[in-house]
Amino acid sequence: MACLGVFVAYLPVTTVAVSLPAIQRALHATTAQLSWVQDAFVLPMAAFILTAGVFGDVHGRKRVFQAGLLCCAAGAAVALCADDIHTLWTGQALAGLGAAALLPTTLALISHAIPDPRERGKFIGLWATALLAALAVGPLAAGLILEHASWRWIYLAPVPVALLVLVIAARLLPDSRAPHGRRLDWPGQITAAVAVTALVYGVIEGGAGSFGEARVVGALAVGAAGVIAFVLAERRSASPMLDPALFRSAGFTATALVAAITFLGLIGFFFVLSLYFGLVQQLGTLAAAGRIVLIPLAAIAAGVPAGRLLHRISPRVLITTGLLLTASALLSLTTLDADTSYASVAWRLVLLGLGMGAVTTPMTATAVASVPHRLAGMASAGNNAFRQVGAALGPAVLGALLTSRAVGALPGHLADAGVPEATRRAVLATADSGGLGAVSGLPLGPAAGRVYDALGASLLDGLRLCLLVAAGLVLLAAACAVTLLRTPGRPSPHAAPAQATDQAAQGDQADQADPAGRKSEAPVPR
Repeated sequence: MACLGVFVAYLPVTTVAVSLPAIQRALHATTAQLSWVQDAFVLPMAAFILTAGVFGDVHGRKRVFQAGLLCCAAGAAVALCADDIHTLWTGQALAGLGAAALLPTTLALISHAIPDPRERGKFIGLWATALLAALAVGPLAAGLILEHASWRWIYLAPVPVALLVLVIAARLLPDSRAPHGRRLDWPGQITAAVAVTALVYGVIEGGAGSFGEARVVGALAVGAAGVIAFVLAERRSASPMLDPALFRSAGFTATALVAAITFLGLIGFFFVLSLYFGLVQQLGTLAAAGRIVLIPLAAIAAGVPAGRLLHRISPRVLITTGLLLTASALLSLTTLDADTSYASVAWRLVLLGLGMGAVTTPMTATAVASVPHRLAGMASAGNNAFRQVGAALGPAVLGALLTSRAVGALPGHLADAGVPEATRRAVLATADSGGLGAVSGLPLGPAAGRVYDALGASLLDGLRLCLLVAAGLVLLAAACAVTLLRTPGRPSPHAAPAQATDQAAQGDQADQADPAGRKSEAPVPR
């Protein structure tokens, strides 16, 4: 049931990503507005995922799971009926709220049902596989739909799927909640939502216009103040939404940083990659999907053995190796051009997927296993929250870089292509006001071919910059993993029986005695 829930939660991610060029053409959206299509989904996930975890602990995880499915279905239905960009944002936001409810509850349900850490790792591997399967199904489904129908119909399938899982859950899913009393942390929730929303808004609008504008500076200042207020609120709260004690665990701290930094680079990369296939190579949606789907398929192929190796190889080694593979793939993609063949793109995307698969399962399992069992739900929600904060900032940051670099390079490429002066001025004015995608609506006449070649070259300049930044972020995440993830030591043969007896007798009392989580590495030995 947890696997079905995470499948529903992540299905819109790549479904929408591969459809962005079609959405842009149909709704005449700017690059900044396209960034908000993805961020309208990711922002609620980042802002409310911790609250959803607490709601599940207090009111029952089954209820929150079912509410998440209803929100996913409602969001898809709204987006299905959208005839303007603002309605589409609303549908995406509703679906994002549903995903925020599903992600922490699905992991918490696994932790409750499978208390043994070794056995739990296998099921978390299945959970990660279901997540990656949703990312694989999304592009292919969108590609097939857009070959024969409008982009709106990509939102049809999530409605019956979510409702079907809801019916199954009502009959078969047992309820659970935290064994120790928790309360809703409204100061923490409000400050977290303000911080994430303001930061992402500031980055997106700053990239579309200028970071010197008063509203952008104000948004970034509010975001920074929100982060400080959140930290202060959590330190003072009797029932914090994100217990600061979690960060005394090196395993949790490392995986939180790795999740945020990695997803900032990778989700931003997916955003610019879809624009490369649609606007530079001018591929149809199905052809683009046939390339993007290689990433999650390779990630699934790597994720299953990674889950099995988790108790034989240190998570530090698995996570670092996966991140290095991912960074290598991103750097290799900087040689792409408008005529790069399928085979030349394919091996790079497969390498990227293998790296992602080697990271996802160990990262999630380590975050949950590195804290006391009573905090497993909070740890899973926290890890997902950091992941989604990175995912929200990814399209914003890399979208802003792409736009800035491409628009800055466009005058030179237009001149090199020999575009007439009058046409050049019209193209530049349109690109400055409406983004590069708006240029396609201009009557370009005989110069159309040269203008589109110049646009493609400008986008390639922006793409290469984004790839370098994404690779740098992944390497930074690898450095965090190497530095913070300690290789767990082996217990002595005399201490092991005593430790097992103590854990069997004390259960959660041992967790309470060590809220800092010093036994964090024990569940994931070498």
